[in-house]
Amino acid sequence: MTKKAMREMRRKERATTKEEALALLGDCEYAVLSMTDPDGNPHAVPVSPVLDGEAVYIHCAPAGYKLDCIAHNPQVCLVCADHITRMPERFSTAFKSTIAYGRATLLTGKDEKIHALDLICRKYALSNMENFDAEMEKSFTRTAVIRVDIENISGKQRKLPQK
Repeated sequence: MTKKAMREMRRKERATTKEEALALLGDCEYAVLSMTDPDGNPHAVPVSPVLDGEAVYIHCAPAGYKLDCIAHNPQVCLVCADHITRMPERFSTAFKSTIAYGRATLLTGKDEKIHALDLICRKYALSNMENFDAEMEKSFTRTAVIRVDIENISGKQRKLPQK
């Protein structure tokens, strides 16, 4: 199966716009980052993403299996789902989801890394931003940041039935 065929949505009536898919990825609390490990096996981890244009930033430790996988093959996939409501009477769920494919890069530049960490902290720790500079002093060297440049994104949703 080609990459294009693999990414085509079967239920096209459930497709969202690119803007809606990006918005969901930007708003989601958690996503799953999927990679290929050095042995060619799949590897996936939950992450806390932040969106900046069509780039996604993810923080992590400066060493580990995730970075080994990205060094081996930087092509990754991010998946998130939200607004999930069970519909037991239909044996289904209502939901919104996004799948984004892209190329992951470990940031090495100080300015972009600080920018990314600022965005991450504003999303996940906004009430504590007065301590951002002190935390950067303490944790900057032991924190890595991955940027995923989105190459392809799609969104899908199943809406709640009208009453």
